[in-house]
Amino acid sequence: MRYVSFLRSLFLGSLGLLLQSCVGYPRIVNFPVDPGGRSLNSRALEFDPAIAEPYLVFASDRNGSQDIYLFDTSTRQTILLPGLNALNEIASHPAVSEDGRYIVFAVNRRGESDIYLYDREFEQKRNLTDNLNQEVRNPTISADGSKIAFEAAENGQWDILVYDRNGRQLDVE
Repeated sequence: MRYVSFLRSLFLGSLGLLLQSCVGYPRIVNFPVDPGGRSLNSRALEFDPAIAEPYLVFASDRNGSQDIYLFDTSTRQTILLPGLNALNEIASHPAVSEDGRYIVFAVNRRGESDIYLYDREFEQKRNLTDNLNQEVRNPTISADGSKIAFEAAENGQWDILVYDRNGRQLDVE
């Protein structure tokens, strides 16, 4: 019994030290719900969040279609993304480069999937996988926005492909 009591006090003491070392991280981001959909939180579904501080990118159906949104946590405002979202596309799984310039995301249109890259500086959206006749999903982008990795399925097997931001496949060794 004494041994069990010793183990319990050792565990609780260790847990206390562990929790003290985590002060400030993780933190709860508390943004109010905005019925107009201009803030981080709305009454709609928000999903697939990704962060490259201070940017938080996510998908939401707040405007009646599943679109991509970019939120700046430092200014607490949604950033406009002209030309990114389209009514005939279901956008998902976004990721953002560290400087917030590039956003990569998956699109499903009429049952076909593609990976798109959006350049905020030029307000331009480009299909990176237009010539790839495979199902694609779950893109991610490097911190500097130069490389995009995603999953591609051929004959039932999922592989990871890496492209540059010009849409050229890279050999990864």
